[in-house]
Amino acid sequence: MARTRTTKKLAQRIDLNYFKRPTPLKRAKFWLSLLLPLFAVVWIGWRGLSGDHRVYSSGRMSQAHAVLEKECAACHMQQAGTFSAKAANNACLACHDGPVHHSPPERSPNCAECHTEHRGRIHLSAASNQACAACHRDLRSKSPDSKYEHYIVSFEDGHPEFAALHTIVGIPARDPGTIKLNHAIHLKPIRRGPIGPIVNLECGNCHHATAADADLTYADPKYRAATVSYKESDEVLPMRAGTLKPPHPITGRELMAPVKFANACASCHLLSFDKRFDEGVPHDDPGVVHAFLVKKFREYITAHPSENRVKRDPNRDLTGKPLSPEVRILTPAQWVTERTAEAEDLLWRKTCKQCHTLNVGVRTDGLPTIVQAKTTARWMPHAKFDHGAHTGFTCVSCHEKALMSSESSDILLPGIATCRTCHAPGPDHAESRCFECHTYHDWSKRKEVKPTFTLPALRTGNGGK
Repeated sequence: MARTRTTKKLAQRIDLNYFKRPTPLKRAKFWLSLLLPLFAVVWIGWRGLSGDHRVYSSGRMSQAHAVLEKECAACHMQQAGTFSAKAANNACLACHDGPVHHSPPERSPNCAECHTEHRGRIHLSAASNQACAACHRDLRSKSPDSKYEHYIVSFEDGHPEFAALHTIVGIPARDPGTIKLNHAIHLKPIRRGPIGPIVNLECGNCHHATAADADLTYADPKYRAATVSYKESDEVLPMRAGTLKPPHPITGRELMAPVKFANACASCHLLSFDKRFDEGVPHDDPGVVHAFLVKKFREYITAHPSENRVKRDPNRDLTGKPLSPEVRILTPAQWVTERTAEAEDLLWRKTCKQCHTLNVGVRTDGLPTIVQAKTTARWMPHAKFDHGAHTGFTCVSCHEKALMSSESSDILLPGIATCRTCHAPGPDHAESRCFECHTYHDWSKRKEVKPTFTLPALRTGNGGK
């Protein structure tokens, strides 16, 4: 006969004292609820009595401030036994001099608004784009007279083309340098000297960062060892007024060193002046060159007095001009004067003029004047750049215009589109936040700070032992 199961019989099987009977799980919950709060109170009290305030910290500090993780009072004001939530400006300025913005708005932000701590081992100088955009999103309202772009949110949103490449009334910007150079020709196979050999120049044969050694493949030791009369100001344009200076060089490879004739050009571009001599004239002011020529020719005619008998060269006869005598006997002074004039005619009309602009009739001695080179050392005065961080790329990866440039007036900087191919948001791209290229503080107004902070390990008198 089948067993009948009723609700009443099922209910009688339930132990009504189930929740009252102790079990291992119940005992564990009880002791945990009792001991954990007690342990927390004891731990907080122990930390408080030991003077370690990390229990109150919002997180780990940056690498530069890691030594201050136990020293809350170094940055936060202490009032009534508690610390202020934000670090005070005075606390930052006690160790660091942060000069004001190069073009300050109506209110300079507090240090902690841009440099937020307690975010782990980060670079504290890596300010967020939002901090910059607070003003640059609408710079017209912050600074109506500003000459800079009024709307910039990020490198991708609103940032204009680099100022050095701006067009004016549709006319491209021009390099103010006066040295005549055809990059396109120099980057193709080229004959070195009148009879060869064929060489393939690379960018690094002429250009190098200021902290790097020059490539001396095409240098001439004689010219490298020689002293010159011209100054650096005759070669390189001075920095523009208002150029921001970084707190210190990053690697010393930020700027490219001006190209030197002795290092990069001398072994190919010979300064020969007469077939009687194997050496060339100095790469210097025309006055120095003139004195050199006179000295060399005087020494030569003294050693070879028979050469004052000069025969007429039929190949040098000019149509329509009277012929000189077949043979002329010159005094040493006359011989030196004629040879010097011939050599200078070759130099001013052809050799020097190939690269330099010469002005005639300015000097009282009749010699030409060499126009200053006007080489631009820093093209972006309001931005920072480090060639050292880009050594993995070939020069023409960014400066591709050099392959096609035939005029020395061409500005060969890469445009913003080139930079954006690598510098963009996302894990597969290089950093593109504002701080990467721009600095907020005008470090030319930096002042020395008198140190006041004592290392915690030295306060105990045991040197940290």
